[in-house]
Amino acid sequence: MVASTPLSHLSWSLSGTETTSHQFKKSKMFNPNTIAIPNGNFFGFPYTIEESEIVLVSVPWDVTTSYRAGTSKAPETIKNASLQLDFFDFDVERAWETRIGTEALSYTIIDANKTYRKLSEQIIADLERGKSPKQSDLDAINKACEVVNNYVYKLCKTHLENGKKIGLVGGDHSSPLGYIQALSEVYDDFGILHFDAHADLRKAYEGFVYSHASIMFNALQFQSVKKLVQVGIRDISQDEIDLANSDERIVQFNDFALKEAAFSGYTWQEQCNTIIQQLPQNVYISFDIDVLSPENCPNTGTPVPGGLSYNEAIFLIKLLKNSGRNIIGFDLCEVGYSPDEWDENVGARVLYKLCLFSIARGCLDSAALRST
Repeated sequence: MVASTPLSHLSWSLSGTETTSHQFKKSKMFNPNTIAIPNGNFFGFPYTIEESEIVLVSVPWDVTTSYRAGTSKAPETIKNASLQLDFFDFDVERAWETRIGTEALSYTIIDANKTYRKLSEQIIADLERGKSPKQSDLDAINKACEVVNNYVYKLCKTHLENGKKIGLVGGDHSSPLGYIQALSEVYDDFGILHFDAHADLRKAYEGFVYSHASIMFNALQFQSVKKLVQVGIRDISQDEIDLANSDERIVQFNDFALKEAAFSGYTWQEQCNTIIQQLPQNVYISFDIDVLSPENCPNTGTPVPGGLSYNEAIFLIKLLKNSGRNIIGFDLCEVGYSPDEWDENVGARVLYKLCLFSIARGCLDSAALRST
């Protein structure tokens, strides 16, 4: 029976024996005009962990996904798709020189995900039939999630102590909780800019303490999180609305209000400036791909009509960068698996832009570019 599966196999070491990007021999030069080499790194970049400015940490975990599974495959499939990018960027000069390193992909997490995903699917099926799941089964899922959170926390804390910025690639949206915990021990005060179709403010949704639908509820338990600004929300429960209305740290810009403002003549730039004004100096970006309109992410775990265009989302992040705020890190979650790699292609491009805007370099003048 799956519920009795021991958790001992989840006790991995941070050093590990799995193949990591920094075991590959460093390339002395990177030519952005040639084909990217599949060297185990995102984007095929040659940078080691030690020499990188930003480290990408993969968390292939979607145990608590309540609708469609498959986002656990995203770190690897996004990595594969990222090799197809061209690395000139219209916003960041010589963007390919941004030193992006890649942390090991944990095959232990992948194996554990397969085991506990089967159990969670049984629990969800019982709930949909009106049956109460076994407490022992819920305990097994919650314990497994705790182990993953602790792994992510320790790994990210190590990179932060070494002066690295981190981009976390999920997995479902529960994946970055350990990372946010690590940030809360480094920064006394920061805000979260949360891109999502969902508020993710449910407490222990479906009995899963660390549900993907509970990530922001859980993040708010850290005292360092002083503000949560949610953009693109369009699928939300009454309990979540009540929490948002009672907690002054939470500010929501739901998708319907954003579109109504646009229909009434407010530019997207004006709306972005209003959003950014709600954020403190230090900002963590949590980017659930389902914030985008479904044609950009048709295979995400919980798709919802409406949403931002790709360029609207990128423009908001660019203005945040240009506001002088410090982007202290980010996650990208809920990218679905698609046979034609469309979701992964969109995800890879969002990931690249998040990396570039997270590093303290100025943006090119778009007006000047238009005049050339």
